[in-house]
Amino acid sequence: MGEPFEGGVASVLVAPAVTADGQEAVLKVQDPHRESEHEAAALELWDGDGAVRLLDYEPEEFALLLERCVPGTPLSAAGPEAALDVFGELLPRLWKPAGSPFGSLAAEAVWWADSLEETWERFGRPFERKLLDAALEALHELPPTQGAQVLLHQDLHGDNVLAAQREPWLAIDPKPLAGEREFGIAPIVRSSELGHSRREVLERFERLTAELGLDRDRARGWTIAQTIAWAFDGRHHCGHAEVARWLLEAA
Repeated sequence: MGEPFEGGVASVLVAPAVTADGQEAVLKVQDPHRESEHEAAALELWDGDGAVRLLDYEPEEFALLLERCVPGTPLSAAGPEAALDVFGELLPRLWKPAGSPFGSLAAEAVWWADSLEETWERFGRPFERKLLDAALEALHELPPTQGAQVLLHQDLHGDNVLAAQREPWLAIDPKPLAGEREFGIAPIVRSSELGHSRREVLERFERLTAELGLDRDRARGWTIAQTIAWAFDGRHHCGHAEVARWLLEAA
């Protein structure tokens, strides 16, 4: 096993490895968390179609042996236009029909909604009330009226898609949920790797909803909801609040 990779935030260890037959691989030992609980099942369902392959899994050790992406350059390095081209082709491949064992988007929405206002108060009301209210409205209104349930990668952004040899680009590190497609663009729109300005965020949103044939209002609601739900840490709350604000103003 080689030296651990840098930059992982949700795992105890991510390091290069070699399989018994000499194949380059990655050993990932997870820090158990509900968001990544069914990562192995997601990779098994994708079976290498747009995502890294799962080579082996030891559930009791929370250890996954994964296909290695070489050269492993993140998609964010390709630039916004090229990256959006890739996402437009990749997302429909990842959206495979899904149910158990994955957590549902509806249940996750309840989880977020139940704690969102208390968290907002505890963090000193870090953004205006209208953003909180918009997120809560979406979390209450959207779950009961969802479309077909597919496998969602709720942390799919420009640094979680890597250049590879088997395919030009492969998704990594799923935090899987089962829910409607309109949720699936939220992390791409929100994340700053492809640019963080009102124009860039709205261009990503408009392009992805149009090219993927998504309901614009539902996609905006889900993006605001998850963006605010994930806003409460020192690195992200200002940028996440700006994204939610820009999307709300563009309604």
